[in-house]
Amino acid sequence: MSVMLNFAMFPTDKGESVGPYVSRSLEVVDGSGVDYRFGPMGTAIEADDWDQALGVVKQCFEKMQADCARIYCTIAIDYRRGPAGRMTSKIESVEGRLDRKLKK
Repeated sequence: MSVMLNFAMFPTDKGESVGPYVSRSLEVVDGSGVDYRFGPMGTAIEADDWDQALGVVKQCFEKMQADCARIYCTIAIDYRRGPAGRMTSKIESVEGRLDRKLKK
């Protein structure tokens, strides 16, 4: 089984630049052991199950909640039975159809 989750989380009470707070989440994600891709508008993770995927997001929230009074978060989840590695295979599938590599 594989759960792919894309999320964005940031405080809304810390002004215009929230990079320091987003960086905290990436420390959590990077240390979690799940496969992930960081992007300009969010972070995609691939986990073995729901609990693992949502647990990573919860840890990010708890770290941000320590000194943020208001936090915005969006989450999109794709569950599929079958092998892991879909984060990579989905990209490779599209690149194969285009017969070229896309920007990363």
